[in-house]
Amino acid sequence: MEGTRRRRRKTIALLAVAVLAAGIGALCYATHLLRRSELQTIDARFSIRGKQAPPSDIVFVAISPEAEHELELHGLDARSPLPRKYDAEVIDRLRQAGARTIALDIEFIHETNPEEDDDLIEAVGRARGKIVLATVNVTSGGGTHIFGGEPKLLRELGVHPAEVRLTLDSDGTVRRFEREYNHLGSFPVVAAELMSGHRVPASTFKGGSLPIDFAGPPETFNTISYAKVMRGDFPAGMFRDKLAIVGASAPILQDLHATATTGSVDMPGPEIWANAASTLLRGVPLKDAPGWLSIALILLLGGVVPLGGLRLRQWRSLLDALALAVVFTIAVQVAFNSGLIVTFVYPLLALALGTLGTLAVLYMNETIERTRVHDLFSRFVPADVVAQVVASAGDDLRLGAVERDCTVLFSDLRGFTSFSEKLPATRVIEVVNCYLNEMTEAILAAGGTLISYMGDGIMAVFGAPLEQSDHADRALAAATEMIGPRLDTFNAWIAEHGHDYQFVMGVGINSGPVMAGNIGSEQRVEYTALGDTTNTASRLEGMTKGSGHMLFISDTTRERMQHPPDGLVLVGQLEVRGRVEPVPVWTITA
Repeated sequence: MEGTRRRRRKTIALLAVAVLAAGIGALCYATHLLRRSELQTIDARFSIRGKQAPPSDIVFVAISPEAEHELELHGLDARSPLPRKYDAEVIDRLRQAGARTIALDIEFIHETNPEEDDDLIEAVGRARGKIVLATVNVTSGGGTHIFGGEPKLLRELGVHPAEVRLTLDSDGTVRRFEREYNHLGSFPVVAAELMSGHRVPASTFKGGSLPIDFAGPPETFNTISYAKVMRGDFPAGMFRDKLAIVGASAPILQDLHATATTGSVDMPGPEIWANAASTLLRGVPLKDAPGWLSIALILLLGGVVPLGGLRLRQWRSLLDALALAVVFTIAVQVAFNSGLIVTFVYPLLALALGTLGTLAVLYMNETIERTRVHDLFSRFVPADVVAQVVASAGDDLRLGAVERDCTVLFSDLRGFTSFSEKLPATRVIEVVNCYLNEMTEAILAAGGTLISYMGDGIMAVFGAPLEQSDHADRALAAATEMIGPRLDTFNAWIAEHGHDYQFVMGVGINSGPVMAGNIGSEQRVEYTALGDTTNTASRLEGMTKGSGHMLFISDTTRERMQHPPDGLVLVGQLEVRGRVEPVPVWTITA
C-alpha cells in the first residue's frame, strides 16, 4: 500500500512538472519574452548554413567609395549626392544592356540643377515601365514626393514608386521585410512584381512580414561599380533580363545596417533589398513555421522528460534530456536549411524546465526512499555499515536475492514462558526488551545482521548483505558474548529487580549457502536468509535444550573458522531432523 502511494505521489509530481514546464514555455512564447534570444538563434542558423550561391538574376550597382574614386580619376564630380545626369546615364546604360527591371534606391524628391533633373526624367521616360524609384516619404493613400509628387507625371513616365523603410527587430537588426506602407508597396515587393510580371498576393505576408532569405554576408551578390556602369565598362549580357538594383554602399551615405548574416560588418540597404527581392523571386524559400507547430514542440519537449521520469532514474533522465536537446538542435537546423524557421528557444526552455523539475522530483523521491531504507536497515545492521548496505541496494532500493556463503545464528531464552506467566504484561515486555537489547548489541558488535525477533528468540546472519570472509569467526564471537557476559548482565538485572531466577540460553550456528535478500509485500518488507543452512541452524538451537550445553556449532562452521578458539570441543555426531547423515556438532568450553 505504501509503495502504491509513493508511486502515485511521484506520478502526480512529474505530471505537474510536465504541465508547468510546457505552460511556462508556451506563456513565454506567447508574450515573446525571449524574443531577442530567439532572433540570435536565427542568425546562428544562417551562419551554420553558410554562404549560398548568389542569385543569377539580380545585380547590385554600388555607389561605393571605389566608384567615387573612379569618378575622381576620370575628372568627374564625385561629391554626394552625385549629379543626376550620372543617374540618367546609368539608367540609359542599364536599359541598353537589356535589364528587365531597374530599381534605384535613391530618392529624387528635391530639385537640383533643372537641366540635370530633366536629363534624369527623360532617361526614366526612355526606360518606361522598367523603373522602380524609392522613397521614405509616403503620404496616406500611398502618395509620394518623387519628381515633385505629381502622380500623373509618374504614370506618364511609367515609374513604379516604392517605399524603403527597413523593418527592424527589437535588437535593431534587419531580418524581415513588409509588403507595403501606407498602401505603397515596399521596394523589394514592387521590384519583384515588375521583374516577374506577377502580383505578390497579400496572403504571402500572413504575419505582416516575411523573413529575408539572405544569400550570405555583404558582397555576396554580383556587384559592379556605379562608375563602371556609367562608363559602359561591363561585360556584355551582364544585365540582360535581370533586376539591376542601384544604390549606395559607401559608409558616408549611412545606408549600412546589421542583418542576420552581417556579423560585425553591416550590409548596404540596396543589398538588403536585393536579398528580399530574391526571396520573393525564388518563391519565398524561407518561411516561419506555423504557430501550432511551435506550441506542439513546446508541449512535447516540456512533457517528454517528466513523463519518461516515471520509469527512469535521475541520471538517465538527464542523459535523455541532453540527447533530446542535441537531436532537437540538429532538427531545427535541418528544417532551416530546408526552408522552415522553427522556434528554438521556447521548446528548449520547456525541455530545460521539465528536466530540472524531473531531476528535483526524482532526487527528492529517491532521497526519501533511501532515508526510509536506511531507517529500515539500521534496525538490524551495524550502524557503521548501513550506508554501504543502502549503496549496494538495487535501483528500486531493495536488496535483491543473492546466494551467499554465510553463518546463521539462532538463539532462544530457556524457561522464559514459565517465568513470564507470573508477571504482568508490562513487566514481561520490560524483561524481554532488556534481554533483546543485550543480545542485539552482541550481534551488531560482531558485525552481524539482525534478521528478526521471535518473542525472546533471535535470528541473525553473518556474511550478508555485505560479504565477510570471517563470518564464521564473527558468529562464534557473537555467540560466546551472548551466552557469557551478556547473559550474566541480564541475569544480574533480573536479580536487581527482585526475581530469584537465573536464565540459560540455547544458541545454534551453522554455515553454508543461503539465499539472502528482501522479501515481503508493498506494506511490509523484511530482509532474510533462506535455505537448508538456516533450517539446520534453527534445529541446532532447539537441540541444545536438555543437552547440558548452551551453544551448538555445526562442523561446517568449524571448517570455515579462520581462527578456531582453544576451547572448541566435539559434542558428537548428532541426528538433525531433515538431514540424512548425522552432523558433527561442536561446542565451546567455558
